[in-house]
Amino acid sequence: MAARYTAGAMKKLSVVIPAFNEVETIERVLDRVSAAPLPAQVELEIVVVDDASTDGTQDKLEELSAGGRYDFKLVRHETNQGKGAALRSGFAAVEGDFVLVQDADLEYHPRDYPVLLQPILEDAADVVYGSRFLGGPHRVLFFWHYQGNKLLTLISNMFTDLNLSDMETGYKVFRKEVLEKLTLRSDRFAIEPEMTAKVAKQQVRIFEVPISYSGRTYAEGKKIGWKDGVAAIWAIIRYNLFD
Repeated sequence: MAARYTAGAMKKLSVVIPAFNEVETIERVLDRVSAAPLPAQVELEIVVVDDASTDGTQDKLEELSAGGRYDFKLVRHETNQGKGAALRSGFAAVEGDFVLVQDADLEYHPRDYPVLLQPILEDAADVVYGSRFLGGPHRVLFFWHYQGNKLLTLISNMFTDLNLSDMETGYKVFRKEVLEKLTLRSDRFAIEPEMTAKVAKQQVRIFEVPISYSGRTYAEGKKIGWKDGVAAIWAIIRYNLFD
């Protein structure tokens, strides 16, 4: 059973930002995360993992760190390994009571942190998913990408017996002790169904809350494709049945 937090006691939120070739957005993401509207009893820790970027992201992060404007830990990968590997490195570096995943591409906005944190702070949840499909404002984009997300969520729910609306969401928050029990293996985007399968096996309390979403096009830098969808289906089967 996850530990409970005393009302009013100071807590730390660790935000893990995996980044690969996001030189155009990484400073704005740090701006938004640093200015996120957190409850008074929550302090912030930021961990950025540069996954061997080749577009100047690493140099930009080193410049921002040296400038003193932002307070964050910087973890570097020597070779590109994928989002899952970046998250594992970030999770290993956190010190917070709970951990939030923040993509570096501006699709998810930190103004939603209070909504994401509320079920945990009220001791109603151990894990919170921010759903793009529960009525929050969102940019209108790809029909088939939306259907693909819904299909993957349906298949995942069939194996986990959960009723999530958005398994693939980039906004996931975990109590640290829940996260510490997850032995994660995926290197790329299959990390999402893997985390869901392994959280479901812990039988902890999972909440979904509506979030805003500003998806970007492939021309704007979106990286996930159909091959990642196929890998996600295999991950759902593998991590629910065999791992």
